[in-house]
Amino acid sequence: MKATYRAMQAIRPGVLELVDRETPAPGPGQVLISVEACGVCGADAADVDKIDPAVQPPRVPGHEVVGRIAALGAGVATLWKLGQRVGVGRLGGHCGECVQCRQGRFQLCLSQPVVGSSCDGGYAEMMLARSTGLVAIPDELSSEEAAPILCAGIATFNALRKCGAQAGDTVAILGIGGLGHMALQYARRMGFRVVAIGRGGDIAADALALGAHVYIDNREEDAVARLKGMGGVQAIVTTIDHADTVSALLSGLAPEGRLVVLNPGKGPLQVPAGLLVGGQRGILGSITGTPYDNEKALNFSVLVDVRPRIEVLPLEQAAEALRRLRSGDVKYRMVLTTGYRHRTTE
Repeated sequence: MKATYRAMQAIRPGVLELVDRETPAPGPGQVLISVEACGVCGADAADVDKIDPAVQPPRVPGHEVVGRIAALGAGVATLWKLGQRVGVGRLGGHCGECVQCRQGRFQLCLSQPVVGSSCDGGYAEMMLARSTGLVAIPDELSSEEAAPILCAGIATFNALRKCGAQAGDTVAILGIGGLGHMALQYARRMGFRVVAIGRGGDIAADALALGAHVYIDNREEDAVARLKGMGGVQAIVTTIDHADTVSALLSGLAPEGRLVVLNPGKGPLQVPAGLLVGGQRGILGSITGTPYDNEKALNFSVLVDVRPRIEVLPLEQAAEALRRLRSGDVKYRMVLTTGYRHRTTE
């Protein structure tokens, strides 16, 4: 094993630098991962922007990490082996001791690192991880394909599982980006009638190709009227952070329909209480999920041939990947690799 490894670290708000770090030894309950690929997410940009060198050391972003176990710390479960390909998502591994863990709700662990934010992530050749946060990666997926599923995939997969709709029901996906393009694929293969709601006609063809039965351009059409004309939708899964747009669509829900919120956004939702009470509608927040949930999302992706559309860049171009993410110049996920390949997949 090399004595040092390369990493892209945030040194001040918005600034990444490429450095060499000493290769660490994993502590009790940890593994050292030799990173092969790491997805680039909007949350990474937020992590880099909020870095404060006065209160924390330089931080390595990235929470869609796939690689191979290079070293095992003491006490790691025998499930995990040297050389095994594993992943780590945003939730860095439950503690097993808090109230939420004792109830089996590991995704809500009160003492869980947030990968790329409260602990170093995968914009690097090596990464330490809690073994309780590890996800087994199916052989059928490349590391580049698997990486975005550890965040965008599991988030939308779990949201659709929680939305209350059954096969044949109508489900709307609001926002056709890094999350939405995965949601469309999953929703179609789960047997829903899928409505994509986006901004602009330029993404209509993509939305339909990804699985939507209907595309609504929210700039040019009255989306609520269209949804009501379909009898209302059983669920709306929103991936955007524009509270007014989300709030306006609530009346497009059928009775007992649910709004599932994936993006916390910055502003409050405006929710008429009568709309909820009169039709027994509901609003649900959804976090990513446990490692086991993540394995279900990965295996379902293999089973029904769902893949993220990605562009791969080398590790040292992480700043460029974040720049393009911020500009919206991505269809639909960026992935960093410790190799030097550059390609797109569709």
